[in-house]
Parts: sequence; structure tokens; C-alpha cells
Amino acid sequence: MPQREPVNAPQRRQFLQGAAASLAATALPSMAQGKGATGPAAPPDATAWARQLRSGDVSPLEALDAAIARVEALPKLNAVVIRDFGLAREQAKKISALGREARQQATQAAPLWGVPFLLKDLGQSLQGTVTTNGCAFFKGAVATQSTTLVQRYQAAGLNIFGKTASPEFGMTTTTESRLYGATLNPWNIAHTTGGSSGGSAAVVAAGILPVVHGSDGGGSLRIPAAHCGVFGLKPSRGRTPGGPQVLEGSLGLSAHHVISRSVRDSALLLDLTSGPEAGSRVTPPGGARGSYLAALTEAPRKLRIAVWRKNYFGVPVHPDCLAALDAAAKVCETLGHSLEEKMPELPVQEIYAGMGPAMGAGMLYTVSQREKQLGRAVREDEMEPLDWATLQQARKATAQQLYAARLGFDRAAQLIDAFFGQYDLVLSPTTAVPAQKLGVLTLDQPFESYARQAMASSAFTSLFNISGHPAMSVPAHWTADNLPVGAHFVAPYGREDRLLALAAQLEQAMPWAQRMPDLAALR
Repeated sequence: MPQREPVNAPQRRQFLQGAAASLAATALPSMAQGKGATGPAAPPDATAWARQLRSGDVSPLEALDAAIARVEALPKLNAVVIRDFGLAREQAKKISALGREARQQATQAAPLWGVPFLLKDLGQSLQGTVTTNGCAFFKGAVATQSTTLVQRYQAAGLNIFGKTASPEFGMTTTTESRLYGATLNPWNIAHTTGGSSGGSAAVVAAGILPVVHGSDGGGSLRIPAAHCGVFGLKPSRGRTPGGPQVLEGSLGLSAHHVISRSVRDSALLLDLTSGPEAGSRVTPPGGARGSYLAALTEAPRKLRIAVWRKNYFGVPVHPDCLAALDAAAKVCETLGHSLEEKMPELPVQEIYAGMGPAMGAGMLYTVSQREKQLGRAVREDEMEPLDWATLQQARKATAQQLYAARLGFDRAAQLIDAFFGQYDLVLSPTTAVPAQKLGVLTLDQPFESYARQAMASSAFTSLFNISGHPAMSVPAHWTADNLPVGAHFVAPYGREDRLLALAAQLEQAMPWAQRMPDLAALR
């Protein structure tokens, strides 16, 4: 029988806090509502979890069971929609049985050995499990291979036990779908989590896990992070792998990374997953010296930050969103950085005209592959109305439209690169409005009403999917209704290290990790 080391009881209790959440209100930390509230400590981040697993204070099976208990304790949250619990438990049992020497060898190769993890139910596959993309047409679509990014997560030691909710094909900025219903915002259940990584953001905000996979094709990491009071970083185009089937999702609009409670978890996961895969030709320049984690320990030099209080669509910016910007700007000035209101001139129509065709082309390819698997065409009743309309438009798109789309993306990159010749960062609101009410952004309404609301969500974020620049949202403000609001920073191409170094400063100066929502309404 393998021998287990003595358990450090206080650390064990800290790690397992939440395992009995369905029985005791104290098991999932809660916090009094309101600005500036303080309360019980937030759950430890993945870096701390890994340390406890590495020392033997907690076993991988205990860690997984604690995470699953937290999911099951909050049934109304509706964030984890595919549950691969049995597969993950088998893995956890296997590695929990390792002796001390074998565990030490395993953890040296896999820094996040045994840490429970979730994938977003969109665009990534774990062999032998289902990815539905939030669409009824993909129910039962079992993956025959794991995607490159998932392979890197597993090599890092993460134990994947399910998938988080996404709207159908990630095509709206809320996490609501016909297939799974609505994911509720832990801070205010009448409001959206944002999208399309809203299930992941809700899991982190509710304290179920400290870090979860997500993706971003127009703001889909940053918008949910802003609406849920957590940290979201979209990497540069090409920084993390998207393959092996599609190396650049939606002609390069889409990027994969994580939503996290701590900045260091985001940096660590970027260290463990970034870099080209076979066939990669778009590779951003290196940013951090040695690692992104190392960048957190070096305060950035005095930064020149361009402030954008407006957006290129003339969408009015809500006072709470400007308050978030102003709060972040004030802290940046206190830290010694210089700020100036300045926006470049951009040919908006030329740049944005290709976004719809590019996203439609990505959807068309994905649906076509599923049609080949099933040997039949998708039916209209298997898709949501606005996505069905997008699919029909994509079938009619011309080669010239798609070529012009990529040229428009390149033009945006050129102009914003030139702007970064004068500035080190851009600061804007993450969204033009705080989290909207549930139902406002669903895909079963007239396009005109949907587009107005979606623009209010993505007016600041989508430009940098088009241009490929890295960007992040940091929690900066809470509304009178207890809704988090984010501040948005953008860096030159390939300079995630600069964003993370500043994020580490902001995390200390305006700490958000200890702020937790009251979860009583979700039980």
C-alpha cells in the first residue's frame, strides 16, 4: 500500500472548504453586499492549490470531490453544463494512489498536478467527451481527439472534470442558450454573466474554482470577467494554440486562455500553454524575460497610457463604466504612470466590415463538419434564429468578402501598431454598460434589438480581436446594485508581459480577490 504523509490539518481545511457547501452556509465563503465590503477569505488560487497537492496535504481525489461538491451546492448557477465527473474521478484516484517519490516526480513535470479544471463548452475538445458549442445539433458529439491546448492543460497536470456554459457558437455577449438555459451572475442573479465565457466567469466568481478555460472572439473573456468581478486576459493572436483542426479560429479573431481570480494563475497558465504548434505561422514576439510569472515580480517602468473614454461607434458610456475607468486611471497615476486622452483615427467601416463574414465562416465550417459526421444537414429547429440567419449568410459569402475581411483586420493592426509607437498601453472601459438584464441579449429576437445591446457590450473589446493585440479586464468598480464593472487595458502585439506586470500592481493597489458575492440565492 502506498504510504501517505501526515496531513497539515489547517491547510487541509482551507483547501477543502466548500466540500460540504450543500449542508453548511459557511462552507462557501460569502460576503456582505455593497461597495467595499469585506468578509471571509476567498478560496485559494490554483497556484496555492497546487502547492498543497504537491506537499501531500490534500489528495487529487479530495480536491476533485471538493470542487464537484461546490458545483452541486449551487444548482441555480447553471454554469457547469457538461459533467465528466466519472472520467476525472478515475484520473484522480489513479494519481492519488501514488507514493511520495512518484508524486514528487509527477509534480516536477506538471506544476498543476491534480488541480481540478473546467473547459468552456466551445471550440476545445477532450478525447472521449462531448463538446456541444451550446448548440442542439452537437448534442452527443464525442471528440475523437483532444485539441492541442487541452493536451497542454493535461501535461500541466490539470484534471478536467467538465465544461462550462457558452451561448450557441459564442455568438452573443450573454451566456444564455436554448440548449442549457441561462447562467446566473453570482453578484446579482437578475443580470447576465456576460459572454461567451460566462459559465467560466461564474464558476470563478462563485468560488467553485480559481481558474477556468475560456475563449475570446470579440470580448468573450474580458466581458464576463468585467461582469463577474474577476480577471480576464485575451492573449495576442497566435500566442496560444487553437488547433490542430483550425489554427486560427474565425480568421484569427478568436483567442483562448483563462479567466482567473488571481493574476499569477493567469500568468502561470500562459507560461504552460503558450507557444506555436505544428503548422503555426502566426507567432507573436516574446514578451516576458524567462516567463510571464517572472514579469509579475518586476514593476513596469513609467508607462505612457492613452485613455479612451469614447468608442468608435458612438455608443454612450454608462457613468458606472466611466467610474471604473477613472478608478483604474487614478491608481495608475498613483503608481507613477502618465495618462493622456488620445484616440487614433481609424477607418471604422473598413476594419469592422469583415467581422461578421469571418465569424460566419467559422460557424459554417464547424456545422459542415458535424453534417459530415451525421450524414445529414442541420435543421433550422436545431439552431437559434439569429445563428441560423448567420449560417445562411455565410453560405452565400464570396471569396472576395473573406479576403477583404482579412485585409481589414491587417489594416487595423497596422494603424494600432503605429499608435503604440507613441503609447505603451491603452486604457478604456471594458464595456459601455454594466451587466444587462437576462433576456436582453438572447439569440431569438430581431437582429436590430440584439445588435444594439451587443454593441454596448463589445464596443471597446472587439477592435482588439480584429487587430490581434493582447488585452485584459481588471475589476475596478461595483455599482449600487452590486454589479462588478471592469477597466480594460490593451498592449502592443506580443506584450502580455506588460499587461500582467501592471495587473500585478493593480491587484495590490485595488485588491479584488477577497471580494465574494453572497451566494444564498444560488443554492
